[in-house]
Amino acid sequence: MSERATCVVVGGGPAGMVLGLLLARAGVEVQVLEKHADFLRDFRGDTVHPSTLQLLDELGLGEQFARLPYSRLDKVEFPVGPDRTVVVADFRRLKQRYPYVAMVPQWDLLDLMADAGEREPAFTLRMRTEMTGLLWEDGRVRGVRYRTPERSDGEIHTDLVVACDGRWSLTRQQAGLRPREFRVPIDAWWFRLPRRPEDNPSALTPRAGPGRFAVVIPRTDFLQIAYVGRKGTDPQLRSRGIESFRRDVAELMPEYANRVDTLRSLDEVKHLDVRLNRLNRWHVDGLLCIGDAAHAMSPVGGVGINLAVQDAVAAATLLAGPLLRGAVTARELGAVRNRRLMATVVVQALQRMMHRGLVKPILDGRRTGPPKPVLGLLRRVAVASHLTAYLIGVGLRPEHAPASAARPFPGPPHAEGRRFTAGGLRRRLQGHRAG
Repeated sequence: MSERATCVVVGGGPAGMVLGLLLARAGVEVQVLEKHADFLRDFRGDTVHPSTLQLLDELGLGEQFARLPYSRLDKVEFPVGPDRTVVVADFRRLKQRYPYVAMVPQWDLLDLMADAGEREPAFTLRMRTEMTGLLWEDGRVRGVRYRTPERSDGEIHTDLVVACDGRWSLTRQQAGLRPREFRVPIDAWWFRLPRRPEDNPSALTPRAGPGRFAVVIPRTDFLQIAYVGRKGTDPQLRSRGIESFRRDVAELMPEYANRVDTLRSLDEVKHLDVRLNRLNRWHVDGLLCIGDAAHAMSPVGGVGINLAVQDAVAAATLLAGPLLRGAVTARELGAVRNRRLMATVVVQALQRMMHRGLVKPILDGRRTGPPKPVLGLLRRVAVASHLTAYLIGVGLRPEHAPASAARPFPGPPHAEGRRFTAGGLRRRLQGHRAG
């Protein structure tokens, strides 16, 4: 079966959903392909930064977002002694409408974007639709092949394919694009612990010990823990078993020792193979990579989603016009990379510095926190924590919704919108469980 769309977005994560919505609001016929059946998966990056909160306002979605369950992260602080901390990033000092990071389940954010897309006649979200290959003609990408669970294969011919399918992007691989890999000394393991009333609800607080450290992220009804250790040690961690892991966590974070028994098995501890890479060229003729498909980020700083969303806004701003005209040139695709490259390079350079100057010394047992000169600067110069908050929460080049996508108020759902309503599925599943 062969079909036609002006733009095909591969991947229904934050970048793909934002790009699809913005292009549809400009009148571009866009199809977003998502291989999963719904968004009800346990994501690790559930941060919505101040600049993204501002973007939601500009899109007319701020009130709907405010009704979602989320916790506020006001600052990042590092323990430097018994009952003493130093503030590394203070979001409360930002001159922004939203001076905090919202911690929200990513499926709720994606449902929100999907429901907004449902109101746009040009937007189609196709769940359970996996991109399996690219269509080429005269050296140019002309579309995609896809497969559904029923094993039905199809083709979509298009003016542009945008790869938003993450750090292991199949779309990027099929286009022959290879990222430059930067050395990373860490891997991360994610798990949850119960949250109690005495837990600090608004601060992200790393805990450091010889050979490992952890970051405690307060959520509305649980604590999300990022446990960081040496790269390539997942097999050893799992071979030691759950009891050994519980002891390690209790030793690193004794205040949570009476909760580690809630971890029933290592199946609840999810391994993240940390990558830091970047494409030199983000496009081939007829195809563009953005977000993690163009530049995988380290979890250090928690800025990956923010950069991906900003990539999507920049791509929509620069490419909606050419797509409506029916022809997107290689030069116009390259303009997206040119606009977003500096912010990406600077953030990755800072992450690599943090790997060398903070993370690796902790893993080597040479330090349990930031270097003394950095601690002194943070204590004595208040603007230092403001600067780090700005880099994390806003970024070097924040993007704003193009005029074609701005909406002061949400409109009624469009009757002929997307073919599959992810938010509707979630509500049906919840209703089924309740019944």
